[in-house]
Amino acid sequence: MSTATARKLFGTDGIRGIAGTAPLDATTVFATGLALGHSLRTAAASPKVILGRDTRESGPWIASTLAEGLRQTGIQVESAGVVPTPAIAFLARTHGFAAGMVISASHNPWRDNGIKLFGGDGFKLPDALELAMEEEILRHVAEGLAPDPASLAPVEDNTALREDYIQFLIECVPGLSLAGLRIVADCANGASAAVAPELFRRLGGGVTLLNIEPNGHNINDGCGALHPQWVAAEVEARGAELGLTFDGDADRCMLTGAHGNVVNGDAILLMSARDLKQRGLLTDNLVVATTMSNMGLEAALKRSGIRMLRAAVGDRYVLEQMQQHKAALGGEQSGHILFPHLATTGDGLLTALVVLDLIARTGKSIDELTADLKVFPQVIVNVKVREKRPLEEIPAVAARIRAAEEELSESGRVVIRYSGTEALARVMIEAESEEAMHRHANEIAEAIRAELGA
Repeated sequence: MSTATARKLFGTDGIRGIAGTAPLDATTVFATGLALGHSLRTAAASPKVILGRDTRESGPWIASTLAEGLRQTGIQVESAGVVPTPAIAFLARTHGFAAGMVISASHNPWRDNGIKLFGGDGFKLPDALELAMEEEILRHVAEGLAPDPASLAPVEDNTALREDYIQFLIECVPGLSLAGLRIVADCANGASAAVAPELFRRLGGGVTLLNIEPNGHNINDGCGALHPQWVAAEVEARGAELGLTFDGDADRCMLTGAHGNVVNGDAILLMSARDLKQRGLLTDNLVVATTMSNMGLEAALKRSGIRMLRAAVGDRYVLEQMQQHKAALGGEQSGHILFPHLATTGDGLLTALVVLDLIARTGKSIDELTADLKVFPQVIVNVKVREKRPLEEIPAVAARIRAAEEELSESGRVVIRYSGTEALARVMIEAESEEAMHRHANEIAEAIRAELGA
């Protein structure tokens, strides 16, 4: 928490805010381009940067403003246009780019946007580099110099780069055919809408694609990975065997079984871990999850002889633990899954293909593959906060947390954390007793609201 709270601009997943206002006003966006450009000039003779964006209305002007900042430092800029976040990680790594920038606010509403950064190796930039960039960005912002976005020419998109990404996804699951499967996929009116039609056309099968008509305002609007129950209803209504749900930038995936049951990242980790172990690919029989993953996942993995290590929430922290322990699989309950033998970052479309390949090879449904996953009751209460003070330093909040931890020490878990991308405190309680779960979650949330409520 200390590293994240020390930051003024960068959260756990880049810079994020309401487009047009700080820190996503034209001045800060332009300064971000300058800062990244200056950092790259010291590392390569003639560096190039690849840009990508999701479908938000603000994406094009942010792209042209970032590009102008980069070009003023001598950086060459190319754009893949509307593509998933992981496409930029892939393109940066395989096409000789010194860095990649993604303009997206992931699962947030359309008014929000953000800037995510990848190095030329396809991994997110290290904390130290982001902090150094942040210092330079704030200096440029203080100078107040930035072009009017309306005066800048749009960045020209190279659609061939998108085709390269689609080919990469198909090559990750050689021989996969979806013939005979009835699938419903919710593209959230986001980045996957630009890729999924061609991807699934080439894989065959009866794939019904929904929410593939973005208009700049409808991304994540009542659909996508935060609303998996929407595609669950569609699966039942259409008699499909499987539902896929992506978020706005398609770096996460949630699933739905044939009976409308939502299958989250925990269940994806379970079936993937067992498959990798059976094929001798699960290094040290270890899976990295997060503090938010359900106790039921840990128990199911243990029955299969697989250890689970918990990292802090955020894919960069999961990846850190995976690299430290050389783990072959990791991920989050939200559906952000990491397969390091295939990609450097979480990829919702790739996750979907991996699961579909598993179903094709085993002949089993996702319900059968996760039948023994007994989920402990869990509730998450989000509290809007005006500041992110350390909760242990607030006596009333700390007392409520201690009370919950003492009562649930043998039969549940208490995880309280600040969101890395929003002004929220997240209160997660997991317990065998639903009454105790709701009681403690509400009491802790009320204590936080009384002290820090927005």
